[in-house]
Amino acid sequence: MDKKIIKERINALRATFGKEGIAAFIIPSTDAHMSEYVAPHWKAREWISGFTGSAGTVVVTCNKAGLWTDSRYFLQAARQLEGTGIELYKEMLPETPCIPTFLSDTLKPGDTVGIDGQVFSVEEVLQLEKQLHKNGISVKNISDPMSPIWPDRPERPESPAFIHDLKYAGKTCREKLNSIRLKMKETNAEALLISSLDEIAWTLNIRGNDVHCNPVVVSYLIVGEHDACFFVEPRKVTKELADHLTEAGVSIHNYGEIKQFLHNIKAQSILLNPAKTNYATYSAICPDCRIIEGASPVALSKAIRNEREIDGIHAAMQRDGVALVKFLKWLEEAVPAGNETEISADRKLHEFRAAQPLYMGESFDTIAGYKEHGAIVHYEATPETDVPLKPKGFLLLDSGAQYLDGTTDITRTIALGELTEEEKTDYTLILKGHINLAMAVFPEGTRGAQLDVLARMPIWQHHMNFLHGTGHGVGHFLNVHEGPQSIRMNENPITLQPGMVTSNEPGVYKAGSHGIRTENLVLTVKDGEGMFGNYLKFETITLCPICKKGIIKEMLTAEETAWLDNYHRHVYERLSPSLNEEEREWLKEACSKLTTNH
Repeated sequence: MDKKIIKERINALRATFGKEGIAAFIIPSTDAHMSEYVAPHWKAREWISGFTGSAGTVVVTCNKAGLWTDSRYFLQAARQLEGTGIELYKEMLPETPCIPTFLSDTLKPGDTVGIDGQVFSVEEVLQLEKQLHKNGISVKNISDPMSPIWPDRPERPESPAFIHDLKYAGKTCREKLNSIRLKMKETNAEALLISSLDEIAWTLNIRGNDVHCNPVVVSYLIVGEHDACFFVEPRKVTKELADHLTEAGVSIHNYGEIKQFLHNIKAQSILLNPAKTNYATYSAICPDCRIIEGASPVALSKAIRNEREIDGIHAAMQRDGVALVKFLKWLEEAVPAGNETEISADRKLHEFRAAQPLYMGESFDTIAGYKEHGAIVHYEATPETDVPLKPKGFLLLDSGAQYLDGTTDITRTIALGELTEEEKTDYTLILKGHINLAMAVFPEGTRGAQLDVLARMPIWQHHMNFLHGTGHGVGHFLNVHEGPQSIRMNENPITLQPGMVTSNEPGVYKAGSHGIRTENLVLTVKDGEGMFGNYLKFETITLCPICKKGIIKEMLTAEETAWLDNYHRHVYERLSPSLNEEEREWLKEACSKLTTNH
């Protein structure tokens, strides 16, 4: 994007400061529902900065502008911000000030910081106010300040929502609502406000096309003791959907009526998650209604798959694996011819997936990073950055699909030819970490943070690390990143429970050289009784061979080698019946035992 345009947009925002009485303005990446990925209408941070990553916050003062983002986007952000006058602040590095510290150092007592409360959570606003108050700086909520300076701002999405069939969902909408109401009673809440789009879609057994790659519907849901109110743009509701909701006891209201409804709510108490509810909506709640702050009961229920959902994700993985094998065979044959690039590989993978039954689209934009591009954690090839694939080095391929019966997410780092010893060593260390976590057995009550070290220890011993999480929850034909569970260094009180689907994806990234990540999805399952209670383990559910060309066999223990051989045997057994003879032969070699592989 033209850097001059970015400067003009920032100046247009600054021009509003005098009228609003503010000295700074903060623009996050979220929407009114605290979503990770948002519809174009809410991409204000991208519009004003030119930075296209999914995570980041822009702060504009009268004479400074900065973007805060995490390690996934350091390289991308540095490139996209160059020449814009926006400085990059790398989160989680000791020398980087947090946003409140930056504002406290830049502004003076008596100054005011502007925010749009519609795109900030209650929790974020209260924390910001508390931190800035120490320095005499206040926070002001400004309603939708971006639209006046953003003339061609996209409208809110309008495509119709649709029903997610019971044969895939496993439980009816009414069953889910009744279960939610039982959990509400435990907190003495008469009503529950749900703002998270994935929670609403799961609860009502509906899906939509409002957010790229995330089949959600922009809406709010209020669950009462005997009723439920669904707030959505009327044009999004088909007659079939209206009948589906009415049958479950759900009334339909206009999306824009949520604040007025909350202002007049008759319930004596309402439960909401302050980290997932926007400040403007929270502020509209009737003063006589007691607000109970806590986790949504939907989040954990949604994360624990029912039997039908578990059957579905296994079936989806089998079809996804078939598409991946066809692709990997094609890639191995196509690269030596010299006509393929990162973008053409991405398109070919899409073709193979789209041919599978129940395919509904990608679960995120494919990351196809060749050689040094693999070191850019969330790299996305563009016509400007696209490079030819050559028969040497690594291609890091992180991709996923949405099927009616499940969501997939997989990363393979593929040796396209000759590798350096450093590349082989790094690849094998990451594989060791991946296998160590995959083999984990742990007591009930274990948190992801307690297992994270298993994946990191092999590279820690070589003074290397990665700054992203090792594992995230994955939705069921929903968002590819979902909680509440995670496996990461940061503490998370949610324990790993049977039925949860989580990623296992350690990696290492060396700027200007290469990036490596190996990712499968794992299902937490029971592993029987033992001392002091029950034990759990992970069942790896992704079905796709792991490239053996980069492995230094001597670095793997006998147990790690056995895990890999057993995994490959399972992959071959599950996928081979759906392949033709040539593809089966290719897969047989790709899944041959490491000990006999030459």
